[in-house]
Amino acid sequence: MRTMLMAASLVLAAGAAHAEKAVLAGGCFWCMEANFETVKGVRDVVSGYTGGPAQNPSYDDHDGFVEAVEISFDPKQISYDQILTLFLHSVDVTDAGGQFCDRGPSYTTAIFVSNAAQKASAEAAVAAAGKELGAKIVTPIRKAEKFWPAEDYHQDYWRKSDIILTRVGPKTKKNAYSYYRKACGRDARVRELWGSTATFLH
Repeated sequence: MRTMLMAASLVLAAGAAHAEKAVLAGGCFWCMEANFETVKGVRDVVSGYTGGPAQNPSYDDHDGFVEAVEISFDPKQISYDQILTLFLHSVDVTDAGGQFCDRGPSYTTAIFVSNAAQKASAEAAVAAAGKELGAKIVTPIRKAEKFWPAEDYHQDYWRKSDIILTRVGPKTKKNAYSYYRKACGRDARVRELWGSTATFLH
């Protein structure tokens, strides 16, 4: 039994060692988490804050930061390039003022790269998106900085049974997330912008 447990631990450790990470900002991190947790090959998605100068940002105090997600994925099942394509086709890459109903610097889009390979992939993905749309892409490519996980209650928030606060008042779990997403206009705008290549439409 002990040998079997040790073998299982080694397999899990080997799998974890092969995981790669992507850090992306696409407006509300609840929506980004909900999107990427459905993707085959994605192991984990963590909501958080990045890109700011301070220490220990919080939901109530994250000036200078953007809401983002840290995506852990298995490169044998899905590539970084594929993740970027899914991402860009799920946001409004032409809007520099925020995303959908969420306005302001905290909700702008960005791709945070941690090495030269990720930077090259991001540049190629942004160029392809611009060519597809025939429009200027305002989603910046930024050097990865420390990623601060958001408070526990934000993690998997879209799945929880708590009351969800929306711009039109509190909603309970039944259809709450879908209600928020529709009211925010996310899917409608993504569909309008990307047409048949839009991703993660609800």
